[in-house]
Amino acid sequence: MSVNDSQKGSRDAARLLTILGPTACGKTALAVAIADRIDGEIISADSRQVFRGMDIGTGKDLDEYNLNGHQIPYHLIDIRDAGEEYNVYKFQNDFIAAFDSILERGHKPILCGGTGLYIEAIVRRYELPDAPIDENYREELRKYSDEELTARLASLIKLHNHTDTETRDRLLRALEIQEFRQQHPDEFTHLPEMKHLIVGISFPREIVIERIGVRLRQRLENGMIDEVRNLLDNGVPVERLLKYGLEYKHIARYLTEDYSYEAMYKNLYTDIRRFAKRQMTWFRRMERNGVNIHWIDGEKDLDYKVEEIMTLIREYENR
Repeated sequence: MSVNDSQKGSRDAARLLTILGPTACGKTALAVAIADRIDGEIISADSRQVFRGMDIGTGKDLDEYNLNGHQIPYHLIDIRDAGEEYNVYKFQNDFIAAFDSILERGHKPILCGGTGLYIEAIVRRYELPDAPIDENYREELRKYSDEELTARLASLIKLHNHTDTETRDRLLRALEIQEFRQQHPDEFTHLPEMKHLIVGISFPREIVIERIGVRLRQRLENGMIDEVRNLLDNGVPVERLLKYGLEYKHIARYLTEDYSYEAMYKNLYTDIRRFAKRQMTWFRRMERNGVNIHWIDGEKDLDYKVEEIMTLIREYENR
């Protein structure tokens, strides 16, 4: 992916502020408040907010980007139809386009979200190929057990996390990507070098659980079941909604299976709690791998958190 000299110059001088944290921790509100202070634009790092029509279940409250009558620009939200394939490779390329456009306007990019894989793919500059689906290769792999496929993947790459081996579909995709990489070594993303300031929002575990419960009840009251019903009515396959996980998985099951509301609510609440725990595990692993995250106390009020980040930004810019 080529850029002109002026773009490359601005890239080389660019600093990227990233605001991350588990679900229900108030990332967007904080990113918007910071963007208002530094003339920033927000790039979403949420793997499901890219899809149109998936609003309540993903926490896509676009009103949050309007602060005191000032509209904060945002990117990588509502850029794909629900049901389309989207992956980290596409995210990287969409990120690069948004990042360059923000720099061209002389504004500050802010990456904000909770999808650890997407964030790490930017911060650690993953080089990923645009590997197409190869049904013949997948058919060849289907005769092997999950254990055999995992061992095969481990022989090709170092397994940093369990994401690639969580399901058989992901395992097949990971092997497909590695096969493509070996055959097409020059066809992968080249991310710009950036200077990073990464801020994480931290809450005690019990507070996160409480916030998850409050938010889940609000979303159900505000029409989340109707949202999933509309997606089904508009032709999004049940299988795709199941793969989107969490709200879309459990509500799709509630609408299409013998699955009670009580069971749906209980299992969804449990899965969101587990998801928040996995997010923090991912971020802690990033730290162990050398990524410096400045954690701030989520229980402080918004103004306090904004000033804490502004202090970090000033210290960072004076280096």
